[in-house]
Amino acid sequence: MILWLKDAWFQLASIHTEDQLLISKCWMDIEKQYTSTKRHYHNLDHIYHMLKQAEHLKHDIVDYDAFLFAIWYHDIIYNATKKNNEIKSAKFAEKRLKLFKIEEKDIKNVYFLIKSTQNHDIVLQENSDNAYLLDIDLSILGTSWEQYQLYTKYIRMEYAVYPDFLYNKGRKKAMTQFLNRKSIYFTTLYQNKFEEQARQNIEKEIRLLQS
Repeated sequence: MILWLKDAWFQLASIHTEDQLLISKCWMDIEKQYTSTKRHYHNLDHIYHMLKQAEHLKHDIVDYDAFLFAIWYHDIIYNATKKNNEIKSAKFAEKRLKLFKIEEKDIKNVYFLIKSTQNHDIVLQENSDNAYLLDIDLSILGTSWEQYQLYTKYIRMEYAVYPDFLYNKGRKKAMTQFLNRKSIYFTTLYQNKFEEQARQNIEKEIRLLQS
């Protein structure tokens, strides 16, 4: 997987610069951040699964390169005790992408795509790119119960600093917010594919948190 990811990064980055040293440096940043021992879910596995889904949506994405950059950088900064990870990640991406031959409007697009993952609500409404990014990011919620359980296990490990009574309360609140939405997913494709299972999984998790 790591070789596939590295190759995917170099292919994308090489479109926007001929500076191989810059591409390599940015890859080292990515690899270092996403392989931190404190990460159990928000790691390169997560990025890999998002990129693989993006491949199937390529013809539906308007600004595909910006979409891919947003995937790569959306969790580059991750600290379970902080609430500004997404903004920091967006700023990190903005700073790095300014070193490439990328138009300012496209960099801003990446910035706001990443920022939207903070509240998981659409910020950019010009097309469906933002909706697809958020849906891909939350696709894990609609997987099988076995996969979902593994996901919740990894999330709990990332929040290991918090005792159960605090974690359970916070997790229940966060997941209840998704249940209270008219739809967890924004696109018809993901609603049809994951919505029902996601709601079942979340409801079951909440019951277990209360037990």
